[in-house]
Amino acid sequence: MVVLGIDPGYAIVGWGVIEYSHSRFKVLGYGAITTEAQTPFPERLQIIYNDMCYLFTKYKPEVMSMEKLFYNSNQKTVIDVAQARGVITLAAQMNNKNIFEYTPLQVKQSVTGYGRAEKKQVMEMTRSILNLPEVPKPDDTADALAMAICHAHCSGSAIGKLNNLLKKDI
Repeated sequence: MVVLGIDPGYAIVGWGVIEYSHSRFKVLGYGAITTEAQTPFPERLQIIYNDMCYLFTKYKPEVMSMEKLFYNSNQKTVIDVAQARGVITLAAQMNNKNIFEYTPLQVKQSVTGYGRAEKKQVMEMTRSILNLPEVPKPDDTADALAMAICHAHCSGSAIGKLNNLLKKDI
């Protein structure tokens, strides 16, 4: 299974593509889609959409795994991130990809075995699981790879398989 993990944002969208087969991981690519602050917001969304479509074409992932949106104290930020998530979701939909969402707690649990792990622990375990020489930068990229690992682990479980079947039936 090829999974595209996404850490959504509008300044930086972290992405990572992994192949998961027979309980083994292979990194196919990772990086970040970046948009400049002075760029008009609609153009930033277009850049994100176009780059996402490129990733789907280049890596041909079977599914996309993305962090669930959670509200923090800044309303403007959450609205802008929600708009970016919208174009990311649209790109996945236009490329006929199933979308799976996970909370930070689920990702931490999946990657480290502990749902309250510190960010550095998650990043180091991501590096270790994927056998990378160093933690990918920026942090959003490492987070996206962790998101992909989370989906690979969850989809391999009996509950994950049941959720996948239910999602297809809906």
